[in-house]
Amino acid sequence: MAAIEREPYASTLTPLVAQPIARWSNGAVTTLTRPSLDLYDSWARCVADFGPGHIPAAAMWLLDREPDISREYCAALIKAVEKVADTSQPTRDGVVHADSYWVTEDQVVIGFLQLRHTLNDYLLEEGGHIGYSIRPTYRRRGHATRALGLALDRARELRLDRVLVTCDDGNLISAKTIESQGGVLEDVRADKRRYWITL
Repeated sequence: MAAIEREPYASTLTPLVAQPIARWSNGAVTTLTRPSLDLYDSWARCVADFGPGHIPAAAMWLLDREPDISREYCAALIKAVEKVADTSQPTRDGVVHADSYWVTEDQVVIGFLQLRHTLNDYLLEEGGHIGYSIRPTYRRRGHATRALGLALDRARELRLDRVLVTCDDGNLISAKTIESQGGVLEDVRADKRRYWITL
């Protein structure tokens, strides 16, 4: 398997800059892209591919309304994630500052990733610093591994010493993804495997 490479990752990237960062392997490119209405149609298809229910790292819980795939909803969601990423502004109770990305391949939205800058009590127990999900039709192509690696690069820019990444106890594929990026299992709590990755 070819070594995973990375495009130069600008050290000036701030939480509000729409600069994509990418890794590629065996011809497949995985990019973390800031949410943008330019990709609305692809975002809507991605959400539909996941089907009903909670989508990890999609940040839809930031809006106090029923999720849908309208353009208006997408625009409101983008504003919400930009606000949470802005470290110059306080967040509401229970919310930590976080960078939200759409995972893309060739301008197709294939998943979601969120990097939380700090941990609250819930995140320490279950959620972790990094959450991500890949749409069903794009799984088992290495995208989760590459997306997690890119998120770790961003965490280093934030000067985090280590990050917590979790997955369901029975999700062996996610466990292997985390372990491939240096995850060391600390314990299992509430059916969540809790891994620490030293940066």
